[in-house]
Parts: sequence; structure tokens; C-alpha cells
Amino acid sequence: MINLKKKEEALVVPAANGPEHLGIGLGWDPDNNGNPFDLDASAFMLGADGQLVDEAFFVFYNNPTSPDGAVIASGDDRTGDSSDGGDDETLFVDVTLVDPRVQQIIFTITIHEAEERGQVFGQVHNSFIRVYNQETEETILQYNLGEEFSVETGVQAGRLYRDGEKWFFEALGYGVQGGLEELLSLYAEKFC
Repeated sequence: MINLKKKEEALVVPAANGPEHLGIGLGWDPDNNGNPFDLDASAFMLGADGQLVDEAFFVFYNNPTSPDGAVIASGDDRTGDSSDGGDDETLFVDVTLVDPRVQQIIFTITIHEAEERGQVFGQVHNSFIRVYNQETEETILQYNLGEEFSVETGVQAGRLYRDGEKWFFEALGYGVQGGLEELLSLYAEKFC
């Protein structure tokens, strides 16, 4: 397993004999401040212009499958209570099905109703994103986001991008204060 740091990247799917079915697991431990934390994992499937190729290529709890069938969300974990330290939410990616217009997939975590509940990522600990081979369940790489966030309500955790037939993963770790709305303005500008 490879442990990535912010801005580092690693080859995930070599052109030949690489895993085709990936799991993108996201995990976190929220503070217990009286209100339950509902964090949501999402995927933005972007074209060469850095924008969604179509509205339906934004995969989240209300749109759990991309039109090409390449990205599927595991469902909405409304508590983040994972006593075993494992994944709280997972996005499954079949690289053989990814629409040819899609050049990269950005994986994000946002706090649902953050403003109403007064919640920020400074109250979230042990957050990570990992990429694993779905068939063997072997972790290929992991990026621990650390404790660098304070007032942010959304995090761009990592991205999977293609170079020919190869797929690479880059650890991002960029926070946003506007939650899902800010991420949509970044990646779905033409649909907002």
C-alpha cells in the first residue's frame, strides 16, 4: 500500500493487467457535539475543460449512478459512526465503463446542513480517502487528510485521472467554506 501526501500522485491502473473495478473509500470520525454529523461523499466526472460533462455525471446520494454506469455510490451514511475505523461511504468505479469525454473524477466530502448545525471540518478527525481493488479488497493507496481543516464545510479529497489507458490518483486535500454549493460552482458552472 502507498501512503500519499497532499499533491502526491500514484499510478493506479497500468495500461495492461491493472485493476478495472476500484473502490474509493472515504472515512471520518466526527466530534460528538450533540448534533449528528451527516457527511456525504460525491464524485464529479469532468471533461477536459474541468467541468461536468453533463449534470447526470455528478454522483451523490440523490443520483447514485453515473449515466455510463462507471461510478456508483454506496449510499448515505448519516452518522459517520464507523467503530472499526473503516470506510463510511464508498464510490465504486469501473474504469472500463467511464465515458470517453470524462478525463478526471474528483472525489469530495461535504457536511450536510453544515450552516444550520454549526458544523465544520475542524470537528472531524481521522478523515481519509483510499483506493482499493474491489476484486481482491487490497488497498492500493491511502491519503490521510490530517487535521489541517478548521472552518471548511467541504473537502476535495482526491482525483482519479486518465492518461491514455492508464489511470492515476492524486491526493488533493483542498477545503472549501461553501460546502456542496461552492463545489458545484467550481465544477458545474454551466449547470448552476
